[in-house]
Amino acid sequence: MPSLFNQATCLECDQELEFGLIPGKCPECGSTWLNAKYDLDSLPPNWVELISQRPTNMWRYEELLPFSNDQKIISMGEGWTPLSRAEGFERELSLLEIWIKDERQQPTGSFKDRQAASAVRAMKANGIKELVLASTGNAAAAYAAYCARAEIKLWVFLTSSVPAEKMRELALYGAEVVKITGTYDEAKQIASDFAARRGIHVDNGAKGIPNKESMKTVAFEIVEQLGWKAPDWYIQAVSGGLGPLGVLKGFEELKQVGIIDKVPKFGLVQAAGCAPMVRAWEAGLDEAEPVIPDTLITVLSTGNPGLAYKTLKHANDKYGGAMVAVTDGEAFRAMRRTARIEGFSVEPAASVAFAGLEKLANDNFIQTTELVVVNCSGHTFSAEKHALEDQYTFDLQIPVEEGAPRRPEGLSAALAQLDEQVTTIAIVDDNLQYSRMLRRLLQRRKKYRIFEAHNGPDGIDLIRQREPDLVMLDLTLPKMDGFSIIEALKRDEKTKDIPVMIISGKDLDSEQQEFLQSRAQSVWQKGNFSSDELVDYVIDVLGDDNIIPPNPEVNVSIFDANEKTVEVGGNNFDDHNRPRILVVDDNAVDARLMRRLFQTRHNFVVEEANSGEKALEILKETIPDLIILDYVLPGLNGLELLEVLRQNDKTKEIPVIIISAKDFEPSTRAELANHADSVWPKAMLDRRSLLERVENILTE
Repeated sequence: MPSLFNQATCLECDQELEFGLIPGKCPECGSTWLNAKYDLDSLPPNWVELISQRPTNMWRYEELLPFSNDQKIISMGEGWTPLSRAEGFERELSLLEIWIKDERQQPTGSFKDRQAASAVRAMKANGIKELVLASTGNAAAAYAAYCARAEIKLWVFLTSSVPAEKMRELALYGAEVVKITGTYDEAKQIASDFAARRGIHVDNGAKGIPNKESMKTVAFEIVEQLGWKAPDWYIQAVSGGLGPLGVLKGFEELKQVGIIDKVPKFGLVQAAGCAPMVRAWEAGLDEAEPVIPDTLITVLSTGNPGLAYKTLKHANDKYGGAMVAVTDGEAFRAMRRTARIEGFSVEPAASVAFAGLEKLANDNFIQTTELVVVNCSGHTFSAEKHALEDQYTFDLQIPVEEGAPRRPEGLSAALAQLDEQVTTIAIVDDNLQYSRMLRRLLQRRKKYRIFEAHNGPDGIDLIRQREPDLVMLDLTLPKMDGFSIIEALKRDEKTKDIPVMIISGKDLDSEQQEFLQSRAQSVWQKGNFSSDELVDYVIDVLGDDNIIPPNPEVNVSIFDANEKTVEVGGNNFDDHNRPRILVVDDNAVDARLMRRLFQTRHNFVVEEANSGEKALEILKETIPDLIILDYVLPGLNGLELLEVLRQNDKTKEIPVIIISAKDFEPSTRAELANHADSVWPKAMLDRRSLLERVENILTE
């Protein structure tokens, strides 16, 4: 039967809002803390019997969830997780009846799958195709999986304390991951500002209706699995409070319709290094003072619970219950004990709940005969100790002096630099050297996010997954040529409007030129353009010609999928880090002029070779940082030497600049461009421009 959802209200001022899944904010007070209400009087008297005939998933309670039947479910089998008797803990703690709600069995291994499934269903129903989320870890994994399934682009903002393995998982799902060197609350602020600037929907966590309503199903399942009765205690680890808020609402609605006779006491457990709720509750305060998290248990590091604390404190005042804190050490000991006593391998956040169970029992909050249910929120994740080293994340660092408050302008500067980084380019070229050269040329001027593929099928997959702002495409590719790729892109609704630049050495006939004219943004012949021309054109196409100057308080770097992060402090080279240049030219005068150019300005280490064979002898002993190569040489000519270099693992990545008096045919120039950084004419050589190019190569 249809949902009984019939009203949305503001939790702060009780104002009624326009009915809907995503009503926005309260028109009266501006709050985004929203609540869903139901016509509970219309719940069928045989509801319990109706439910027993339905599939065992979280959607079986459809009357008390805020969705209409025509709103498609995006499901991976979430919900109806086991309720297991904890006989080991019963013996250890001398309690009569303890049950574990095993949320480890969710599709991505945590109870956040309920939230993600509900939120994604709501977004899909409202036509939302892009989402920004701030998370401490588990929610990010859940949202990444469900957004991938629903074809919703996801931006995840995480703190740098989130383990690398979790970030890799998000990248695997195709999410864009932004890493903030700061607190979770700062990550939320930057995420919110980023979403507002780009007009993207932002997830409101505990404030949003679909999110909180999803957690009611934990309460519904517990009551049903216990034979339609409520436990005496419900225990859960708490970060921002979304889970307990939703579970509390579920128990209250079941009591209101007469299915259970009480709402259980809530045992809310926080990590001692991030326990604003516990501190406020112990002091008898109605509001929790925000704290800066200091805990290894990163998924519980919400320093500002906001209205969640007020609601949960009111519940504890009304129904009984307690809020307690446990140290990281107590939590990790409880993790080991839970595995050894019950055979449950649990994540650190879940171990906080089990450590809290022990504290509540030992401090006599829980009576011997009371029935207790503990939320085992997720599966073990042993990577908490590992340092972050993922290559698929943006990295925003917001340094601040110890003890000093965070400056709002620091967050704004980080956000401004992020705007440039989120512009993405896909380069599809089977020549690794050439695609890497394009990457260097572009990133020398802009902090674009660049992805590479080196054959046709991989290129198609990359473009469909990343949906870049621009594609730079070679025509001659293995497995699938550029013509087929561009045709496939234009047939696909997701990719048809992405501009495509053709950069190829292929000589085109009239039919091919006509084909590309109607489908490509532009066509560039390799070897027939300067690097500055190309970069200026790309910046123009992407509509961004303002380069953001560096900010001394905010350091922004990208962990790239193919290269290690390199930090460069300008074009100054000290005596301990002198780049080596090999000049290969049979004209002794020209070679000497090159040596003087590089040694006068920077005191580079410059070696000379008067033939290709001599150059190879030198390369056996020393690998230079750059080669300046004349094309016309005795014996091996420049192109032949280049081919030898590119076939050798030790020399294939060395940048090469061609300087020659020869006037090249277009086909030869294109071939050289496949192997070299750039081609310069000797007769009209601008030495200042050449020196600048060399400096840029050596600092890239």
